[in-house]
Amino acid sequence: MRLAEAWRVALDALRANRLRSMLTMLGIIIGVAAVVALVGIGTGTKGQIEQQVEGLGSNLLLVVPGRLEAGSAPAASTMDLDDVEAVARVVGDRDRVAATIASGETVRAGSRSTFASMQGVLENTPDVFVRRLDRGTYLSRTDVTTGRRVAVLGAGTATALFGDRDPIGRQITIGGVRFRVIGTFERLGQSLGVDRDSEVHVPVTAAQRLLGTDRIDGLAIRAPDRERINQLSTAVVSVLSDRHPDTDFSAVTQEQILGVLGDILGVLTGVLAAIAGISLLVGGVGVSNIMLVSVRERTKEIGLRKAVGARPRDIGVQFLLEAVLLTTIGGVLGMALGVTAALLVDRFSPVPAAITWWSLALAFGVSAFVGIVFGVVPAQRAGRLDPVVALRTE
Repeated sequence: MRLAEAWRVALDALRANRLRSMLTMLGIIIGVAAVVALVGIGTGTKGQIEQQVEGLGSNLLLVVPGRLEAGSAPAASTMDLDDVEAVARVVGDRDRVAATIASGETVRAGSRSTFASMQGVLENTPDVFVRRLDRGTYLSRTDVTTGRRVAVLGAGTATALFGDRDPIGRQITIGGVRFRVIGTFERLGQSLGVDRDSEVHVPVTAAQRLLGTDRIDGLAIRAPDRERINQLSTAVVSVLSDRHPDTDFSAVTQEQILGVLGDILGVLTGVLAAIAGISLLVGGVGVSNIMLVSVRERTKEIGLRKAVGARPRDIGVQFLLEAVLLTTIGGVLGMALGVTAALLVDRFSPVPAAITWWSLALAFGVSAFVGIVFGVVPAQRAGRLDPVVALRTE
């Protein structure tokens, strides 16, 4: 039997039982749609996180006390502003070294209040991290040196406290201490699960006085180029370890952060796809079951074909093509449904989704493979039927 004729006969067999064919394909459609949608959501989430990490700035090196290892307890910081100067000498440029001390505080302006992350920072923070002002000015070195009570508000904090009014020059209160607003940031939104717009930047010295401490929580260093990051990491950790022998320090680059997050999200996406793939397995069992029923129903037809010269291989190929056709049509419909679901999730929810060509190719290939695997047994049974016995079947 020619292949074109086999495909035509397979299509005719599916048309003859439209409802049964659609119900059989339903498991494949749901399985493929689930795989495409979940892989799209996982890929979109991974891309968004990578974009957010890269959006912090280029060639960043983050230094914190303690060991960044699974199961390690967080360590109390012993670093202070003298460490900033020591690290700046290693880096060779103080403007490339940023320090921070953070605390969650209630910020008030008149009768309005909001909870925000107070960041005590140096004047060079916008140069180390990518952070642009919407209006006003940022902190100056004089502000940091004198501990002046001035503040730069995130877009969300400014809106919560002042609404549509211009906040520049107005007073806010943090922990009972008044600060004058000198600038506001452009709106950024969520980044790594943190609302970047719910922040207040004040001079690190003013923040230390407010919190009653001289510590800083961590350092951020912008390396001159990507090639020097590892060398700089080793040197900075060595200097800090010499200054604080009883404290361990860890330095992590953007590439390391992206690598860890990428591995975690990759595993999560794979697990979700595997769970969704179970429905493909169930759909394949359904295809095999229906094809066995079809063999039983068409026993007389099989005997007639063998009697006029059809070989067992021709009969087997015929039923195998029917099974593959069921799963590939279901796979195409499932891909369309999965892409639509992913696009709707991306459009109407905060969860990002991105459709990639390889996920569609994988889903289509798996659906066709399921048809081959679960169509082999019915095809073999049809091919082995004895023509005489088959013709006698009522």
